[in-house]
Amino acid sequence: MTATDVQRVAEAALRWVSEHRDGFRLGDDALAPDTDVNMSWKPLGELAQTCVCVRRHTRPGSFLHDTATDLLGHAWHETRDGALFLDLQRLEPSATYPLEVYAAFASDGLRYAPYEKFVATVVRTRGWRTTEQQPNRRLGILNTERRSGFTPHDATPVALRRTWLGNLPEPWTFEKTAGYTLTHVVFHLTDWGHDVRAVPEDIATYLDTWLPPWIDSCVEAQQWDLCCELLAVAASLPQPPPPVTIDDAWTALALAQDASGALTEIGRGPRGEDVPLVFVNCYHSTLVAAFAATLTAARRGDETRQGAPA
Repeated sequence: MTATDVQRVAEAALRWVSEHRDGFRLGDDALAPDTDVNMSWKPLGELAQTCVCVRRHTRPGSFLHDTATDLLGHAWHETRDGALFLDLQRLEPSATYPLEVYAAFASDGLRYAPYEKFVATVVRTRGWRTTEQQPNRRLGILNTERRSGFTPHDATPVALRRTWLGNLPEPWTFEKTAGYTLTHVVFHLTDWGHDVRAVPEDIATYLDTWLPPWIDSCVEAQQWDLCCELLAVAASLPQPPPPVTIDDAWTALALAQDASGALTEIGRGPRGEDVPLVFVNCYHSTLVAAFAATLTAARRGDETRQGAPA
């Protein structure tokens, strides 16, 4: 597929997201103690992160750039221009997710000084530095601190080698959980595809070899959400895999995408029925489709301008 073909996947996905922006609203219970953050703050943060990435890799005036800008403004407005982060962190001083969500906005220049003043104390505490987390999540916190303007509390190379991907595991140990872990390791390393040079050479070589078959396995299983994340990883490497090794996956993904632009996380339900195209079943995979396609189209466009084959 050409860069233009892949870009169409991103445009369709972001159009669906824009039309379903109400699904990302925080609601009046955003600060309630029993609120499910996975269905409120997490989707909003994922929307913000996707929009930041799309804006970075597209031109002002284009549909993708302008739509992402509009959606990012919508997401920021939902946080009362950052004021809700301060309220949230005061209610949960030990929680890391408020700063993780805030970091996406901060990386694009949307900041709220009173929150940053408060959380500056939190990130200096022993409790923050020693919170027990999975290694890939710890790597994410370091990038969160960096993006928010704080000094990371640990060295990224050390944290990287504590992760599954950082140890170059046997490729046959790849499965769904490991797949999501490795994708986020690369996202945190590269600041969501922004700094492709941050992937160490041994890891880049390893992924260059094994990403294509792993992606093929996701296509075969119709695991579209993970497939998109792995394709985003491919576009985040110093040298992306040759298009011929992953173009079948992009073709399958484009065929799996609904005419509305939505993409379900999996292709079929547990009994073989079509998965309903409701918000909860497809918002994340549709966001990741926009993210992966935007990164891929940008990298392929760069290569074409430099004289490499598309």
